[in-house]
Amino acid sequence: MKRRHRKSDCPVHFALEVFGDAWTLLIIRDLMFKGRNSYTDFLRAEEGIATNVLADRLVRLEEDGVLEKEGPPGGASTSRYRLTSKGIDLLPIMLEIIGWSAKYDPKTAADRGFVRRLRREPTELAAEIRSQLIDRRSEAEASPRRAKGARASSRRKTKEREVSS
Repeated sequence: MKRRHRKSDCPVHFALEVFGDAWTLLIIRDLMFKGRNSYTDFLRAEEGIATNVLADRLVRLEEDGVLEKEGPPGGASTSRYRLTSKGIDLLPIMLEIIGWSAKYDPKTAADRGFVRRLRREPTELAAEIRSQLIDRRSEAEASPRRAKGARASSRRKTKEREVSS
């Protein structure tokens, strides 16, 4: 995939280039909070992302260093995705978005207990989630078969089981 040309060096513009569309943020949300980590898992999300859009966003996020693609674990037929350190560093932003949405969206689907905890003990909650994300990375690094730059395989539809977080 051709590298995107930066239009400015503004930090807000840089951030928008990496995760400035809804689909990208939803993929990051799914990796962070919903335990989804495969192409099929992302397709099953309630928002209904199109396969071509999903494939494009996964490739972009990998190119931008926000997530990594791992080859299929022993006998599995599909690759898994996981957040990199750069991706995990988006946690405070994602928590702020959730808190803001819970405050201003009367129809929010955010878990009330989660939102209550986010308001009462944001630092502790963030540390807990960060620790879980780092643990997932460590477990995956202990037995990875990483697929570097396998763009074609990232676009295949595959059969997966949903992994709970």
